[in-house]
Amino acid sequence: MTRILVNSGGISLSAKVDGAEGKPWLILSNSLAADLTMWDDQIELLTQTHRVLRYDTRGHGQSDAPDAHYGFPDLVADMVAVLDHFGAVRADVLALSLGGMTALGLGLKHPDRVGRMVVCDARADAPAPFVTGWDDRIAAVSANGMQAIVTGTLARWFTATCPPDVTERAAAMILATPVKGYIGCAYALKTLDYLKDLGRLGVPVLYICGAEDMGAPKEAMAAMAAATPQSSLTILPGLAHIPNMEDPAAFATALTGWLGATQ
Repeated sequence: MTRILVNSGGISLSAKVDGAEGKPWLILSNSLAADLTMWDDQIELLTQTHRVLRYDTRGHGQSDAPDAHYGFPDLVADMVAVLDHFGAVRADVLALSLGGMTALGLGLKHPDRVGRMVVCDARADAPAPFVTGWDDRIAAVSANGMQAIVTGTLARWFTATCPPDVTERAAAMILATPVKGYIGCAYALKTLDYLKDLGRLGVPVLYICGAEDMGAPKEAMAAMAAATPQSSLTILPGLAHIPNMEDPAAFATALTGWLGATQ
Protein backbone atom coordinates (compact mmCIF):
# COMPACT_ATOMS: atom_id res chain seq x y z
CA MET A 1 0.00 0.00 0.00
CA THR A 2 1.59 3.28 -1.12
CA ARG A 3 1.37 5.91 1.59
CA ILE A 4 1.77 9.66 1.24
CA LEU A 5 2.79 11.84 4.18
CA VAL A 6 0.80 15.02 4.72
CA ASN A 7 1.97 17.85 6.98
CA SER A 8 -0.63 19.26 9.36
CA GLY A 9 0.70 21.90 11.72
CA GLY A 10 4.03 20.16 12.07
CA ILE A 11 2.81 16.57 12.42
CA SER A 12 2.76 13.96 9.66
CA LEU A 13 -0.44 12.21 8.65
CA SER A 14 -0.30 9.02 6.59
CA ALA A 15 -2.70 9.05 3.63
CA LYS A 16 -3.70 6.84 0.72
CA VAL A 17 -5.54 7.56 -2.54
CA ASP A 18 -7.56 5.03 -4.57
CA GLY A 19 -9.58 5.44 -7.75
CA ALA A 20 -9.40 7.24 -11.03
CA GLU A 21 -8.51 10.88 -11.48
CA GLY A 22 -11.37 13.12 -12.51
CA LYS A 23 -14.00 11.54 -10.28
CA PRO A 24 -15.45 13.47 -7.33
CA TRP A 25 -13.33 13.33 -4.20
CA LEU A 26 -14.47 11.29 -1.19
CA ILE A 27 -12.54 11.54 2.07
CA LEU A 28 -12.82 8.77 4.69
CA SER A 29 -12.10 9.18 8.40
CA ASN A 30 -11.62 6.32 10.85
CA SER A 31 -12.84 5.38 14.29
CA LEU A 32 -10.83 5.78 17.47
CA ALA A 33 -8.39 2.84 17.84
CA ALA A 34 -8.66 1.99 14.14
CA ASP A 35 -6.78 3.14 11.05
CA LEU A 36 -7.45 3.71 7.37
CA THR A 37 -7.49 -0.04 6.66
CA MET A 38 -10.87 -0.25 8.42
CA TRP A 39 -12.30 0.87 5.04
CA ASP A 40 -10.60 -1.84 2.95
CA ASP A 41 -13.86 -3.70 2.29
CA GLN A 42 -15.48 -0.56 0.86
CA ILE A 43 -12.77 0.64 -1.55
CA GLU A 44 -13.86 -1.40 -4.56
CA LEU A 45 -17.41 -0.05 -4.20
CA LEU A 46 -16.47 3.56 -3.46
CA THR A 47 -14.01 3.90 -6.33
CA GLN A 48 -16.80 3.18 -8.80
CA THR A 49 -18.11 6.69 -8.19
CA HIS A 50 -15.30 8.57 -6.40
CA ARG A 51 -11.60 9.18 -6.10
CA VAL A 52 -11.13 8.02 -2.53
CA LEU A 53 -8.81 9.73 -0.07
CA ARG A 54 -8.27 8.14 3.33
CA TYR A 55 -5.84 8.87 6.12
CA ASP A 56 -4.86 7.68 9.57
CA THR A 57 -6.25 10.05 12.19
CA ARG A 58 -3.52 11.70 14.26
CA GLY A 59 -2.36 9.31 16.96
CA HIS A 60 -3.31 6.28 14.86
CA GLY A 61 -1.84 3.93 12.29
CA GLN A 62 1.19 5.39 10.55
CA SER A 63 0.40 9.00 11.46
CA ASP A 64 2.29 10.86 14.17
CA ALA A 65 1.01 10.61 17.74
CA PRO A 66 1.79 13.86 19.56
CA ASP A 67 1.93 13.55 23.33
CA ALA A 68 -0.90 15.98 24.05
CA HIS A 69 -4.64 16.29 24.61
CA TYR A 70 -6.22 16.70 21.17
CA GLY A 71 -9.36 18.69 20.41
CA PHE A 72 -11.83 18.61 17.57
CA PRO A 73 -10.31 21.82 16.14
CA ASP A 74 -7.07 19.82 15.73
CA LEU A 75 -8.85 16.88 14.07
CA VAL A 76 -10.83 19.14 11.73
CA ALA A 77 -7.65 21.03 10.80
CA ASP A 78 -6.02 17.69 9.99
CA MET A 79 -8.85 16.81 7.62
CA VAL A 80 -8.52 20.18 5.90
CA ALA A 81 -4.74 19.69 5.62
CA VAL A 82 -5.27 16.34 3.90
CA LEU A 83 -7.78 17.85 1.46
CA ASP A 84 -5.42 20.75 0.73
CA HIS A 85 -2.43 18.48 0.15
CA PHE A 86 -4.25 16.62 -2.60
CA GLY A 87 -5.90 19.69 -4.10
CA ALA A 88 -9.38 18.52 -3.14
CA VAL A 89 -11.20 21.84 -3.01
CA ARG A 90 -14.48 20.09 -2.26
CA ALA A 91 -15.14 16.50 -1.22
CA ASP A 92 -17.88 14.18 -0.11
CA VAL A 93 -17.22 12.65 3.31
CA LEU A 94 -17.75 9.16 4.72
CA ALA A 95 -16.71 8.83 8.34
CA LEU A 96 -17.40 6.70 11.39
CA SER A 97 -17.44 7.30 15.16
CA LEU A 98 -14.57 9.70 15.99
CA GLY A 99 -14.24 10.28 12.24
CA GLY A 100 -17.94 11.05 11.95
CA MET A 101 -17.69 13.60 14.73
CA THR A 102 -14.73 15.18 12.95
CA ALA A 103 -16.81 15.28 9.76
CA LEU A 104 -19.53 17.20 11.59
CA GLY A 105 -16.90 19.70 12.66
CA LEU A 106 -15.71 20.04 9.08
CA GLY A 107 -19.25 20.58 7.82
CA LEU A 108 -19.92 23.25 10.44
CA LYS A 109 -16.63 25.13 10.12
CA HIS A 110 -15.88 24.62 6.42
CA PRO A 111 -19.19 23.93 4.62
CA ASP A 112 -17.66 25.13 1.34
CA ARG A 113 -15.26 22.15 1.44
CA VAL A 114 -18.03 19.55 1.72
CA GLY A 115 -20.40 18.15 -0.89
CA ARG A 116 -22.40 15.52 1.01
CA MET A 117 -21.66 13.50 4.13
CA VAL A 118 -22.28 10.05 5.52
CA VAL A 119 -21.84 10.06 9.29
CA CYS A 120 -21.86 6.57 10.81
CA ASP A 121 -22.23 5.48 14.42
CA ALA A 122 -21.27 8.82 15.93
CA ARG A 123 -22.54 11.08 18.67
CA ALA A 124 -22.81 14.87 18.66
CA ASP A 125 -22.74 15.46 22.42
CA ALA A 126 -20.93 14.22 25.53
CA PRO A 127 -23.35 13.44 28.38
CA ALA A 128 -21.87 12.70 31.80
CA PRO A 129 -21.88 8.87 31.50
CA PHE A 130 -20.12 9.17 28.13
CA VAL A 131 -17.40 11.36 29.66
CA THR A 132 -17.01 9.02 32.62
CA GLY A 133 -16.56 6.08 30.26
CA TRP A 134 -13.66 7.86 28.57
CA ASP A 135 -12.10 8.73 31.92
CA ASP A 136 -12.21 5.04 32.80
CA ARG A 137 -10.61 3.97 29.51
CA ILE A 138 -7.92 6.64 29.74
CA ALA A 139 -7.03 5.34 33.22
CA ALA A 140 -6.99 1.73 31.99
CA VAL A 141 -4.66 2.28 29.03
CA SER A 142 -2.45 4.64 31.05
CA ALA A 143 -1.90 1.86 33.58
CA ASN A 144 -1.83 -1.24 31.39
CA GLY A 145 -1.57 -0.27 27.72
CA MET A 146 -3.97 -0.94 24.87
CA GLN A 147 -4.36 -4.59 25.87
CA ALA A 148 -6.46 -3.37 28.79
CA ILE A 149 -9.33 -2.22 26.57
CA VAL A 150 -9.27 -4.74 23.69
CA THR A 151 -11.99 -7.06 25.02
CA GLY A 152 -14.34 -4.26 26.02
CA THR A 153 -13.82 -2.38 22.77
CA LEU A 154 -14.53 -5.44 20.63
CA ALA A 155 -17.71 -6.08 22.65
CA ARG A 156 -18.90 -2.54 21.85
CA TRP A 157 -17.81 -2.61 18.21
CA PHE A 158 -19.36 -5.92 17.15
CA THR A 159 -22.22 -8.29 17.90
CA ALA A 160 -21.68 -11.76 19.31
CA THR A 161 -22.14 -13.31 15.85
CA CYS A 162 -19.42 -11.25 14.17
CA PRO A 163 -17.02 -13.46 12.14
CA PRO A 164 -13.80 -14.19 14.06
CA ASP A 165 -11.56 -12.98 11.26
CA VAL A 166 -13.17 -9.53 11.55
CA THR A 167 -12.69 -9.29 15.31
CA GLU A 168 -9.09 -10.51 14.95
CA ARG A 169 -8.39 -7.82 12.36
CA ALA A 170 -9.99 -5.20 14.61
CA ALA A 171 -8.04 -6.37 17.65
CA ALA A 172 -4.79 -5.96 15.73
CA MET A 173 -5.72 -2.34 14.90
CA ILE A 174 -6.58 -1.60 18.52
CA LEU A 175 -3.31 -3.07 19.81
CA ALA A 176 -1.31 -1.15 17.19
CA THR A 177 -2.77 2.19 18.30
CA PRO A 178 -0.24 4.24 20.31
CA VAL A 179 -1.38 4.79 23.87
CA LYS A 180 -0.69 8.53 23.63
CA GLY A 181 -2.71 8.73 20.41
CA TYR A 182 -5.65 6.93 21.97
CA ILE A 183 -5.55 9.15 25.05
CA GLY A 184 -5.17 12.31 22.97
CA CYS A 185 -8.30 11.50 20.95
CA ALA A 186 -10.21 10.33 24.02
CA TYR A 187 -9.77 13.79 25.49
CA ALA A 188 -11.24 15.25 22.31
CA LEU A 189 -14.28 13.00 22.69
CA LYS A 190 -14.87 14.29 26.21
CA THR A 191 -15.33 17.81 24.74
CA LEU A 192 -17.82 16.81 22.03
CA ASP A 193 -20.47 19.54 21.72
CA TYR A 194 -21.91 19.70 18.20
CA LEU A 195 -25.54 18.77 18.83
CA LYS A 196 -26.59 22.34 19.58
CA ASP A 197 -25.09 23.48 16.24
CA LEU A 198 -26.55 20.88 13.89
CA GLY A 199 -29.43 23.16 12.93
CA ARG A 200 -26.99 25.28 10.96
CA LEU A 201 -25.29 22.38 9.23
CA GLY A 202 -25.80 23.35 5.61
CA VAL A 203 -24.75 20.15 3.82
CA PRO A 204 -26.81 17.00 3.20
CA VAL A 205 -26.10 14.23 5.71
CA LEU A 206 -26.95 10.54 5.65
CA TYR A 207 -26.69 9.17 9.17
CA ILE A 208 -26.11 5.41 9.49
CA CYS A 209 -26.35 3.54 12.78
CA GLY A 210 -26.04 -0.08 13.81
CA ALA A 211 -29.21 -0.97 15.72
CA GLU A 212 -27.17 -2.64 18.47
CA ASP A 213 -24.69 0.22 18.88
CA MET A 214 -24.48 1.24 22.53
CA GLY A 215 -21.74 3.84 22.08
CA ALA A 216 -23.71 5.89 19.56
CA PRO A 217 -27.22 4.53 20.15
CA LYS A 218 -29.92 4.86 17.52
CA GLU A 219 -31.90 7.19 19.79
CA ALA A 220 -28.97 9.63 19.92
CA MET A 221 -28.50 9.44 16.17
CA ALA A 222 -32.22 9.97 15.60
CA ALA A 223 -31.94 13.18 17.63
CA MET A 224 -28.99 14.23 15.46
CA ALA A 225 -30.95 13.57 12.29
CA ALA A 226 -33.94 15.48 13.64
CA ALA A 227 -31.69 18.47 14.36
CA THR A 228 -29.98 18.44 10.94
CA PRO A 229 -31.93 20.25 8.19
CA GLN A 230 -30.95 18.09 5.19
CA SER A 231 -30.65 14.63 6.66
CA SER A 232 -31.89 11.08 6.73
CA LEU A 233 -31.21 8.16 9.07
CA THR A 234 -30.65 4.52 8.16
CA ILE A 235 -30.65 1.87 10.91
CA LEU A 236 -28.80 -1.38 10.22
CA PRO A 237 -30.49 -4.28 12.07
CA GLY A 238 -28.29 -6.74 13.91
CA LEU A 239 -25.13 -4.63 13.72
CA ALA A 240 -23.27 -2.55 16.28
CA HIS A 241 -20.62 0.19 16.24
CA ILE A 242 -18.45 -0.81 13.25
CA PRO A 243 -21.00 -2.12 10.72
CA ASN A 244 -18.80 -1.58 7.67
CA MET A 245 -16.39 -4.24 8.95
CA GLU A 246 -18.92 -6.67 10.46
CA ASP A 247 -21.23 -6.79 7.42
CA PRO A 248 -19.77 -5.04 4.36
CA ALA A 249 -22.70 -6.17 2.19
CA ALA A 250 -25.32 -4.58 4.46
CA PHE A 251 -23.21 -1.45 4.68
CA ALA A 252 -22.91 -1.30 0.89
CA THR A 253 -26.69 -1.58 0.57
CA ALA A 254 -27.10 1.34 2.95
CA LEU A 255 -24.81 3.42 0.72
CA THR A 256 -26.43 2.44 -2.59
CA GLY A 257 -28.80 5.37 -2.95
CA TRP A 258 -26.24 7.85 -1.66
CA LEU A 259 -23.60 6.68 -4.12
CA GLY A 260 -26.17 6.62 -6.90
CA ALA A 261 -26.84 10.31 -6.33
CA THR A 262 -23.20 11.24 -7.04
CA GLN A 263 -23.03 13.92 -9.70
